[in-house]
Amino acid sequence: MTAQTTSRTFNIDTVANAEATPGQALPWAELGLKENEYRRVEEILGRRPTAAELAMYSVMWSEHCSYKSSKVHLRQFGEKVTEAMKEHLLVGIGENAGVVDIGDGWAVTFKVESHNHPSFVEPYQGAATGVGGIVRDIISMGARPVAVMDPLRFGAIDHPDTARLVHGIVAGIGGYGNSLGLPNIGGEVVFDAVYQGNPLVNALAVGVLRHEDIRLANASGAGNRVVLFGARTGGDGIGGASVLASESFDSSKPSKRPAVQVGDPFAEKVLIECCLELFKASVVEGIQDLGAAGISCATSELASNGDGGMHVELTNVLLRDPSLTPGEILMSESQERMMAVVTPENVAAFEAIMDTWAVEYSWLGEVTDTGRLIIEWDGEKIVDVDPRIVAHEGPVYERPYHRPVWLDGVQADAFTASPAAERPADLREAVLDLMASPNMCAKNWVTDQFDRYVQGNTALAMPDDAGVVRVDEETGLGIAISTDANGRYSYLNPYEGARLALAEAYRNVATSGAEPLAVTDCLNFGSPEDPEVMWQFAETVRGLADACQELGVPVTGGNVSLYNQTGGVAIHPTPVVGVLGVFDDVARRTPSGWREDGQAIYLLGTTADELDGSEWANLRGHLGGQPPALDLAAEKTLAAILVNCSRDGMIDGAHDLSEGGLAAGLSEMALRFGVGARIGLDELCERDGIDAFTALFSESQARAVVSVPRSEEVRFNDMCTARNFPTIRIGVVDTENQALDVQGYFTLPLDMLRKAHEGTLPKHFA
Repeated sequence: MTAQTTSRTFNIDTVANAEATPGQALPWAELGLKENEYRRVEEILGRRPTAAELAMYSVMWSEHCSYKSSKVHLRQFGEKVTEAMKEHLLVGIGENAGVVDIGDGWAVTFKVESHNHPSFVEPYQGAATGVGGIVRDIISMGARPVAVMDPLRFGAIDHPDTARLVHGIVAGIGGYGNSLGLPNIGGEVVFDAVYQGNPLVNALAVGVLRHEDIRLANASGAGNRVVLFGARTGGDGIGGASVLASESFDSSKPSKRPAVQVGDPFAEKVLIECCLELFKASVVEGIQDLGAAGISCATSELASNGDGGMHVELTNVLLRDPSLTPGEILMSESQERMMAVVTPENVAAFEAIMDTWAVEYSWLGEVTDTGRLIIEWDGEKIVDVDPRIVAHEGPVYERPYHRPVWLDGVQADAFTASPAAERPADLREAVLDLMASPNMCAKNWVTDQFDRYVQGNTALAMPDDAGVVRVDEETGLGIAISTDANGRYSYLNPYEGARLALAEAYRNVATSGAEPLAVTDCLNFGSPEDPEVMWQFAETVRGLADACQELGVPVTGGNVSLYNQTGGVAIHPTPVVGVLGVFDDVARRTPSGWREDGQAIYLLGTTADELDGSEWANLRGHLGGQPPALDLAAEKTLAAILVNCSRDGMIDGAHDLSEGGLAAGLSEMALRFGVGARIGLDELCERDGIDAFTALFSESQARAVVSVPRSEEVRFNDMCTARNFPTIRIGVVDTENQALDVQGYFTLPLDMLRKAHEGTLPKHFA
């Protein structure tokens, strides 16, 4: 049901007019371009740009779209990839999302991106369209979306504005994802005053496909038709994420807060099914979703990745708002839109599928071999650019950076400097305080607003360590995903903080029983124009690239979010790392709690006095010292043990130890199925040379707690001994005693623990 828009009358700035009026002033600064960037545009074109070209360059060369401050560092992700790391990689960095081979002809595509700034301005729609945008990235690879995740960070839990953001963002994620029928299988919810003016709303989506179904974003074959389909183009989101995410919030500067996109999840659900039918019928040669930079991005990227040329008639675009100018049409980030390339022979088949799903479409033009992207308005040329320069050869900045002068003082301020004042006399009350704290409390008030089990293939979800989804119902083949970050660790040491984020996500996936295969990341930072922030970013990328190389897992793609800064105050460096793992059979998955009476409880790994940056230190208002030491060789060995134990049925429950340490791990395992345990710490304290407080609250890495059936204890210990990995029996599951009994120190009834753990978020937000 295609239809042409009626002709609109504007004072159109054509290419001919631009050539005839070289001195005409244009609002390049208001659109976010720097003067040197505007002068470069003039140099490239050999004239001043038209208004439409200026709009295109402003969004395509924005920080959000061009990565102009980050790409010099991001190259490490490609440079440090070994041949062994490429074994399962079908599509890597540079496409809409990475694709990983998981066996039996199946592949998985996954990616995480940010929608931080729009979500602060308009929480519901900002978060909702963040979900919609990442899902369309997955569709454009030829995959069916099967799950989403949402790592979230808010300001102080008791700040007056936090409730506005929490309610809007959580409702937006749930409203969009639930309407799409996609299970939300995990994520994070963190509260810290440093995110007060810049909440982080990162969204991950994962899709499954057969190898032969992979689609790439390119426009090849001169004479092939270019079509825009889905929702009509409106005034919402003009310059939205692309401009909004490329400037700090600062009251001293002109407003850079354009309209946030408005989502329609039901339109996107139809679009998903429509696209999958297009793929099945093989009627599209290339496809691109429309997200940041809208038509500007879709046309320039499709053309530059194909034969290099495209001719478009912009008046053919179907509009919700007929008053939009050509530049606004190019910049609009209206949601639920896709662009495809179709051979002339497949036009009728394409239109038939559109009609079946009642999806509107408009034929915009065709692929050419001219090497130019030509866009016309009523037959008059308003854009004449080289799409490769627009999409891929924008400005590249080697921003100056240096180590912050204040960091030495912060790192010297170790939490253990005055242990007597910080170690509680009552360990039971300390555990209750920890488990009721904003970051360690139960997040079910949030996750209960998301459908975690729709589609029927979710095998594990929050509060388990990783989300697990079945891919093949016949074989049980499946995947696990976890996202993790610790901004406090990264503030103390950004290189190690990035490595610790990867290690935790890697460990969480292995704890569920899946073999870690690949990585996606969302790097959230302050202003790149601040040399200290830029140093944090450079160190983070270096750390993550080095750790991926050591663990043997490649980065398949991701996102950089900069300018998360208000009034000169930047967020903590927050590299969110997502790790994908694979199961031969999800029936072997390991939940994060114990259930069977009499099972032995083992601690894998060793514990040191490592409280700097910990959640216990956070409770005491302290942030200083160095984050926990990291041994990636130990992490690999631990992961291998956990995966093999899961496959061979040697463990029934497993939980990684990270934020909150052993106290949090034991509490969460007991609460997972409401089953108590008797725990002994004396032997552990003697072995590792620590006291009971350190044993409970230290955040030493490469550790996990597992529950082992009595019949499997010998095999389990033999496996750990063979790998020379330290393990110690610390307790036994006790179904009769509904308490966490840390013998010699305290007994904590589970109902008391649950009340403290689950009461915090409802207290603030219900």
